[in-house]
Amino acid sequence: MSLMDRYHVLVHDVSALFGYDYNDTTPDWVHPFIHLILVLAPGLLIGVALYLVLRGILRLWSRPAKPVARMNHVRGLDAGLFSSVLRYTRRQQAQMIMLSLLALPILYLTLELPKQIVNNALESATFPVEVLGQSLDQVIFLLLLCGLYLLSISLNGLIKYTLNVFKGYMAERFLRRFRLLIYRRWRSDAEASEQSEIVPILAQEVEPIGGFAAEVLTLPVLQGGTLFTILLFMFIQDPILGAAALTVLPIQLILLPKLQRRVNTLSRIRIKEVRDLGRQLSEQLRERQGASSGLSAAGASFKALEQVRRRIFRLKFFIKALNNFLTALTPFLFYSLGGYFVIEGRITLGALVAVLAAHKDFSAPLKELFRYYQALEDTRIRYQEITTFFAGTPPRMEEQQSAGVHRLAIRRPPEHALSQT
Repeated sequence: MSLMDRYHVLVHDVSALFGYDYNDTTPDWVHPFIHLILVLAPGLLIGVALYLVLRGILRLWSRPAKPVARMNHVRGLDAGLFSSVLRYTRRQQAQMIMLSLLALPILYLTLELPKQIVNNALESATFPVEVLGQSLDQVIFLLLLCGLYLLSISLNGLIKYTLNVFKGYMAERFLRRFRLLIYRRWRSDAEASEQSEIVPILAQEVEPIGGFAAEVLTLPVLQGGTLFTILLFMFIQDPILGAAALTVLPIQLILLPKLQRRVNTLSRIRIKEVRDLGRQLSEQLRERQGASSGLSAAGASFKALEQVRRRIFRLKFFIKALNNFLTALTPFLFYSLGGYFVIEGRITLGALVAVLAAHKDFSAPLKELFRYYQALEDTRIRYQEITTFFAGTPPRMEEQQSAGVHRLAIRRPPEHALSQT
């Protein structure tokens, strides 16, 4: 048996595991779809996952140990972003995770009920039906299912609204604490207090960190759970269509992170350009330079900042366009292959409609997870830039002598300044 024959036997065996009789009577145009969905795409996905895991392990293994002195750039903040966020929001993060998990079974109901409406209330001919001992005709049964669907989407929206409001409150509270800690460090440092970069740091650069603090655990739990729930629903309707939803995922995992790393590099350059601009304007105010020389220096900074932001815009919108195109390829498989399965009688029309509706929701959490990765990298860069801002300006001697007292004061701040809500 040749290698190609063995490959075809493998495809037949995998197709049989998914409950599809893939044989010579199957139309020729279905064959490449089966090969792509059941063999090629899963193999590529497994390879990409192994590569990412090995790369992460190698990075952790080769990462040099951070010097202990870097832990105190801003007292009250840890060297890592995650540890600093969890240090002050651990209880609130646990509450939001529980609320996120509560939304997942309700989400599954919003996916299942439309299929029940199409199959059992519209296309079924077995009426009246018994529900909890009550005999219901077709119209009443339809209204009952529609009412349950309305209740499920209302509960789902209420949970998401409550979660978003909670996240906003927690983000603002962490942001206030973060600004106050940086401000205290700046005021206690004789050399740093003369640097004008503190203004954009406190006003602009800390804003994304506060927003990310509210999503550091909740977003991957909620959106990852949503993604898993939708995939589970699609696999229950038909395993092949569920596997088809993962066809373009390996390409997204390969291309999008590489493009995002280029955006991160440009974001770091943009932060430095903004700080340089603030330093130039501060020097002009102190030295009272002439209008022509000051305008020339400021114009050069404005132009450099514009060019960096243009490059960031081009890359960000290219990533968005590429992700939208790859996401739109999967419905093509659903309409063609899923429609053929409906004609064959393998799945019902209601199941296909439900899978299409579920995939429409499937792209949203996937985009949110990619956005989370982008925000994670960008926020981590901002956090490192802020914490290393004070690296070259050590605290004064009297502050070092009372470090233990100040550390306790920061961990238990005054009620009027850093009260927990």
